[in-house]
Amino acid sequence: MTGPLREREEAHALLAAEAERARAGGGRFVLLRGATGTGRSAMLEAAAAHAAGRGLRVLRARCSPEDTAVPFAAVLHLLGPVPEFADLTPGLDDRGSAARLWRLLRSYAARSPVLVAVDDVHLADEASRRWLVEAARRVDRLPVLVVATERSQYDIDPRPAGLTHALSPSLVRTHTLAPLTDTAAGALVRAAFPTAPDDWTADCVHAGAGNPLLLHALLDDLHGTPPPSPVPDTCAALYPGAYPAAVSWWLDTTGPTTAETARTLAVLEQADDAHPPPRPRIPSPRTLDPAPLATTAALLADATGADPARVAGWLTAMTRLGMLRADAEGRPRYAHPLLRDAVLSGWPGARRRAAQLAVAEAMLRRGDRVDAVARQLLGSGPAGLPWVLRVLRDAVAVAVHQGRPDDAVVYLRRALAEPLPDDLRQRLLTELGSLEYASADAPAGLPRLAEALDLPAEPRDRVRTALALGTALAGRGEVRAAVEVLRATEAGLTGHPELVRTVRTASALLSDQDQTVRREAYRWLTDTARRSPELVGATGQALLVRYAATAGASSAKAAMARLRTLLTEPAEPLAEPFLLGTAAAVAQWADELDEAEGLVERGLAGQRPSLLHPMQRALRDVLLDITAARGDYTRLLAETETETETETGAETVPDTDTDTDAETPAAGGPTNADAHALLALVETGRAAQARRLAARFDLRGAPDSWELNRFLYARGILRLSDGDTTGALHDFLECGRRQSARAVLSPVVTPWRSAAARCRLALGSPREAIALAEEELRLARVWDTPRTVGRALRVLARATGGRRGLELAEESVALLRDSPADAELIAALLTRGRLLSTGGDRSRARDSLREAAERAERLGAVRLRSRAEEALRAGGARRTSTAHTGTASLTGSERRIAELAAAGRTNTEIADLLHIARRTVETHLTSAYRKLGIRRRGELGEALQGQA
Repeated sequence: MTGPLREREEAHALLAAEAERARAGGGRFVLLRGATGTGRSAMLEAAAAHAAGRGLRVLRARCSPEDTAVPFAAVLHLLGPVPEFADLTPGLDDRGSAARLWRLLRSYAARSPVLVAVDDVHLADEASRRWLVEAARRVDRLPVLVVATERSQYDIDPRPAGLTHALSPSLVRTHTLAPLTDTAAGALVRAAFPTAPDDWTADCVHAGAGNPLLLHALLDDLHGTPPPSPVPDTCAALYPGAYPAAVSWWLDTTGPTTAETARTLAVLEQADDAHPPPRPRIPSPRTLDPAPLATTAALLADATGADPARVAGWLTAMTRLGMLRADAEGRPRYAHPLLRDAVLSGWPGARRRAAQLAVAEAMLRRGDRVDAVARQLLGSGPAGLPWVLRVLRDAVAVAVHQGRPDDAVVYLRRALAEPLPDDLRQRLLTELGSLEYASADAPAGLPRLAEALDLPAEPRDRVRTALALGTALAGRGEVRAAVEVLRATEAGLTGHPELVRTVRTASALLSDQDQTVRREAYRWLTDTARRSPELVGATGQALLVRYAATAGASSAKAAMARLRTLLTEPAEPLAEPFLLGTAAAVAQWADELDEAEGLVERGLAGQRPSLLHPMQRALRDVLLDITAARGDYTRLLAETETETETETGAETVPDTDTDTDAETPAAGGPTNADAHALLALVETGRAAQARRLAARFDLRGAPDSWELNRFLYARGILRLSDGDTTGALHDFLECGRRQSARAVLSPVVTPWRSAAARCRLALGSPREAIALAEEELRLARVWDTPRTVGRALRVLARATGGRRGLELAEESVALLRDSPADAELIAALLTRGRLLSTGGDRSRARDSLREAAERAERLGAVRLRSRAEEALRAGGARRTSTAHTGTASLTGSERRIAELAAAGRTNTEIADLLHIARRTVETHLTSAYRKLGIRRRGELGEALQGQA
């Protein structure tokens, strides 16, 4: 027996053998069972063709639900027109009718062997079913082979008993048609598309789900789009649509409860794929896990009202058939997205949305994670139910906390589709606009914030919105517009002086991005503070302290004393971040790095990540400044990479010096993070990367800001290290011109004068170099910190030379030994060493240069280390090797903190004991672990003792 059907050899052999038995005079009843689409009808047709070829008379009938009201309809289709049955009506006694029909079959068999082929016997009328059962008991004495096909598939609503359930197994030969294996399905695909690649074939196999009906329908549809066109994920891409029609027919045969459950599963899966959960994927086990299976079954049963046990059975059965496959977590999923889409294609949109709402409610009842429930709600329509809004807002909070702003944006957009009062809509719009802007969707964020500002709200909420909109506008370079928004908001805050102060402080802070607006803001702030200090408040006073520091009109000691007093005063919650951020910036300039870090941590802890605030970025900038001041280049590069991605959405600079491809030009101007990244790349010897980063910005069109000035300084350092002294001098002088125009004269922000002095000296203009260095030293002594004074002394020493220069260098080294700025100390040691060598004191010169080289190596300052080694070689010396690991490589701070940790102190206890920030403790411990070659805190004691 031959035929086009695959993997049906056993069925072919069984029917061929039984046909020969009938020819020999012995009958049999054969039942072919199988799920919808597995080829029962095709198998029956093949059997009929084979029987006819062997001389059997073939009697055919295809049962239909339309004939169930007519007694013996199926048998009459088999045996042909029978006059005495023409007026047969339901309800009559059918014993005699059955006997007459049986005699008619015997008369056929008397002439020749007969094949009785009954398709879809499960749809036959009751009289015909009883007649066929009785025939099964008698047919063994006749040359008659009865072959019937019956749908056998697990449905959630149990089907009636099958045709042969009351017969002895000895009277019936039953054969179940299994789904196609992937191998057989792949052979069918390659027969239709001989040149199809393996991945395309596998896609077709999965979409066919082991079902010949679906696979043939799909191949028919794909004849218009053969490979390499991909197998589509949606039915809209198929023509003429045989595949979705076949899936629809499959669903129609399953019953309403099964069909609804199948579609609800598709809805559940579709929502999960559209917004995948924040968890890592693992390789698929390809087998169902009992726990996820039970969970999915319980969820579907709750959402549809079906029996959970039956749903679990259906999921298992569909997986065995190939319609479902296990995903990476062992859950049942549709075998292909196209199959899932076809399952949903016949469902109206309103019904889908209702199903997603039902699934979400079921998940909520059983205590699923709030973000999982929210993902289901994304596809549902507005429900107007209190729990829906509560779930979505909770999901927003979770997503923001976990650093998933894009998910939070999606949840907020869905929440705003619910019916909301104006005040709540205003708050949600403010959050949404803030998150959209922060996630690089600024065009969407600004209109949201503007809409929120137009809605009625409490004064505090209006201020929050105004701060967010002002921050967003300033971030786009529209500083004057930002200040105007804040001033317009201030006009409506009568009776709320604390909020007025907050708005005015924000205006002053945002004005830093535009020197014209900045002058206006600080002029008003200064005049108001002189006349009515209460109108300025603690935050405004702190800004004036910072202004005086940058203008070269205050010492570090006086500034910190004033700020510490201001920090003790009560502050409006919305204004407190301004006070903390301003104090942190000044503390960093004053070399109080641990105190500055603690203030930043307090400020960031009080921020709501879902709301734009002018101090969010300012606090992060101070944190970068602190890291740079410590010379922690590894951490600085890691943090600036994150900051650059957050602020610009741009690709980071590749970590290679051999890549010469041009970088994509960056939108807007450079940020503080870009400036720090550029300096860190230069100091760590990655000049090629630094050049690529610098080339990404066209500074001619960049908006005026303090960040542009800092980047000019950083680019000048790069050019100086590359030997472009003239280009470097241009950058330093332009930085100075811009800073002076902003009344920023002190070297606490950008020490451009000392850098320009080095250029003047290299270009043969020592007089100009000395003038620049002396002016910086004068301003540095006003601020009076080791870092600023020591740096200015070092440059003046180099420009002066001789015995006076050496004295200045010695003073610089002595001052910087008490400074946290290790890089500045290394540079001072290098200058002293060169001056000593020039003066003929080579022994002391070598000591100074060796110390510089060793400190530079520990710091990772490749540029400074190279310069120190060059100076050593020029002096005929070879530096001693530096301890890279072990206790000898630990700094004093690292050793002290490691010993306390080894003694059982927690990071918080160490921070309190040493009066430093907890983050500082963590940084030192991480460095100590690396140097000691350990990974755990418990290994510290042994490592410190064993390597002492």
